[in-house]
Amino acid sequence: MTTFLLVVTVLVALALIGIILIQRSEGGGLGIGSGQGVGAFMTGRGTATLLTRGTGVLAALFMILCLTLDVLNRGASTGATGHDILSQPPAATQDTAASHKANTPSTPAQHKP
Repeated sequence: MTTFLLVVTVLVALALIGIILIQRSEGGGLGIGSGQGVGAFMTGRGTATLLTRGTGVLAALFMILCLTLDVLNRGASTGATGHDILSQPPAATQDTAASHKANTPSTPAQHKP
């Protein structure tokens, strides 16, 4: 279930990026949002309204999917094995620190003149 929702979230994110890029901005954007690129299908205002509504719908869907994924994965890191990388340092780090202390030469005693 989580994998399916993650794939849908990625697809919605890509669609959201695409619909934002084709909107006409003050600088012209990619120019697809104007009425000239669409021909007689829609006017410039109709295209802008459609793209604005599409952006809102995709943004709301993206937020809902992200919150759903968060709720589904909330209990995943509380198990015995855990997925939280900050909960415990890796075992290799502890072994490396212990061997480093064992290999460190002791400081020589200072001689008094």
